[in-house]
This record gives sequence, structure tokens and C-alpha cells, in this order.
Amino acid sequence: MGIYTVSQLNDHIRQVLVNDPQLGQVWVRGEISNLTKHSSGHYYFTLKDKGAQISCVSFRMTNRTLKFEPETSMKVLVFGTVDVYTVRGQYQLRVLDMRPDGIGELYKAYEQLRNRLQEEGLFEVVHKKRIPRFPSKVGVVTSPTGAAIHDILHVIERRFPVDVLLSPAVVQGENSAESIVRAIEHLNGMDVDVIIVGRGGGSLEDLWSFNEEIVARAIFNSKIPVISAVGHETDHTIADFVADVRAPTPSAAAEIAVPERSDLKKQVSALSSRMEQAAIHIISDNRRQLDYLSSRIEPERFAEILRRDMQRVDELSTRMELGLRKVIDSKSSSLSGLAGRLNAVSPLNTLERGYSITLKASDNSVVRTIGDVDTDDPLDVRVIDGTVECRVTGVRPDKRDADKKGS
Repeated sequence: MGIYTVSQLNDHIRQVLVNDPQLGQVWVRGEISNLTKHSSGHYYFTLKDKGAQISCVSFRMTNRTLKFEPETSMKVLVFGTVDVYTVRGQYQLRVLDMRPDGIGELYKAYEQLRNRLQEEGLFEVVHKKRIPRFPSKVGVVTSPTGAAIHDILHVIERRFPVDVLLSPAVVQGENSAESIVRAIEHLNGMDVDVIIVGRGGGSLEDLWSFNEEIVARAIFNSKIPVISAVGHETDHTIADFVADVRAPTPSAAAEIAVPERSDLKKQVSALSSRMEQAAIHIISDNRRQLDYLSSRIEPERFAEILRRDMQRVDELSTRMELGLRKVIDSKSSSLSGLAGRLNAVSPLNTLERGYSITLKASDNSVVRTIGDVDTDDPLDVRVIDGTVECRVTGVRPDKRDADKKGS
């Protein structure tokens, strides 16, 4: 047999375990203990039951795909491969997938996802889209063989027949979440106005597909309004919180999606009556207004108004004429007064009394004294009816002036 080194022995044991087909892919049920979440993203923990335990390692790439957050004391189902950590000579279970085991653990996973999505804001009212009141085509995501599709079709046919486009999906079991997501994405590429996503009632495990994160995000990212109709009225899934409207049952979802035909008829009848009454009221008001205007433009009435206005024009013309005459008379009196005052100082009046004005012919300057002229200076003597041309032959001082100078 030879002598093994420790490393060789551990390697040999590892090969034996890894190559055993019964240990290559195995499901193990147990309870998590000694859970360590390393900064690298890897999980190290012990899986135990009442009589034994086994070391487990879940690497980061696997942890990214887990649909819940593992916790100490949580009961789980682990799918993995038996391996050996040769450095310590320790055999362990390398985790490839992990799921909650039992109703209690499913509720824990449910609460974890709900709290996380709520913190992200996926449930906020601000993100909710309005359901169209009169859809022309309704999309449905559900099983083609389940009772839900029959209930939806029956209600729509009874209430308000419209086109229904079924995008079939697996709503329970393996790969059901992926099937629901594909169906939602398919309808987002079609010309539907609203989408109903749901199925009939069942246990928590039956409805679990609608608690998957990928389904919640597909509903949230849908450009078309989504009505969630999963299970019965008492059932609440993550899809209900993310959807734009939650319906307690598939039948209720159909009632939300389309209006009631009889109710519409009543509304149309009421609106028609209101419109008729409004039209009658408007016509009556217009008729009264027309009668009033007609009375204002009757020939006799028009002639009366014309005569009245003509008389008014004559009256205003007379008043204006009198006013202008008063203004003209006042201005004429003022002008006569000013003319009289101007005439009083006019040199022409002086000439009329026999006086004359003597001007030097050379520059038209007024001769006031004998000192202003010399012998032979030409003079112009202005009289009332013309000018006398003269020449100075001599000057003779006034006697009184000479006496004053002599004294």
C-alpha cells in the first residue's frame, strides 16, 4: 500500500468522495448554526439535526442567487456536493442552492424580501399606475388550465366584453417564477391596456412563485398597469404589494379591469338627461335674448330712437353755436380794447393832428435836435399823406433854449 503523506491521504479521500455519484448532488435537511458571513461574500456554517452535524460552505456566486437571507437557527434544505477541505482534512458540504424548509422558514424569507423591497420603495404609492377605465384589450398571466382564467373570462364577458390576451405561465413549482416573468415581459410588448397576474388559492408553498423577487421586479418594471390577483382574499403575496392594484381574487381583478355595462348605461342615461335639460335652458335663455333684441330693432322703435337722436343732435348743435358766439364776442371785445390802447400811442395819430417826423435821409434816424444835422444834409419829413424831401440850409436854435443857456 505504501506510505501516504497527509496531503496525499486527504487528496485521495477527496477523490473518493467527489467521484461518488451518490454524493455529487445531494439534498440535506437541517438547521443552520455557527453562521459566519465573511467579508468576501462567502458563508460558513454548520448544518445540524438532533444527532449530528456537517460543515458547509456557500461561496459568493451561489449566495447571489439565493432568494432569502440565511439566519442562525433557520431550518433549510441544502443542495450541494460533498467535498474535502484538504488543508484541515475536513469533509464538508459545498452548497449549490438553499431553500427555507417548512412554513415558518418560508414566512421568514417572505418577511425578509418584503422588508427589503419596501426599503427600496417598490411599494410606494407614487409608483402606482392608473388602471384605464375603458380598456380595449386585457392581458392575463396565469395557467391556461386553471380556474382563474375561466373566472376572469366569465366576469369580463358578463360585465363589458373586450378582447382578452392570455400569456400562459406556470404558476407553481420549479421554474414557475421565471415563467411568470417571461409572460409579463411578453405582454409588455403587446398592445394590451392592463395586465392581470394571478392564480387560484393554495398553500403558502403553492403561492410561493408570487413571493419571488424576480416576479416582484417584473411587475414593478412593467410599463402596463398590473392588477395582482393571487389566491383568496386572505392571501397576501409580494406581488400584491408591488402591483398597481391588488384584487382579492381573479374574479375581482376582472371586475376592476373592466367597467360594468349596466352602470355605464345608467351613467350615459343620466348624462343624456342633464345635457337635454342644459340644452333646453340655453335655448330658452337665447330665445328671451332674441326677443329682447328684436323689440329693440322694430321699425317703429327704430324710428323713435332716430327721431330722438336727431332732436338731440339739433339741441347740441344749438348749444355749441351759442357757446362759440359767446367766445367770439368775448374775444372781439378784448381785441377792440387792445386796438384802442395801441391806437392811442400810435405815431399816425400824431401826424393826423398836423405834426410831422423828420428823418435823416442817409440812415433814417429821427432828428431830435439841431445838433443831429449839418448844412446840406438831406432830410425826409414824414407827414400824414407822404414824405417831403428837404435839404438843410441852416439851423436856428430855439430862443427859449438860447435864453436858458445865456442866463
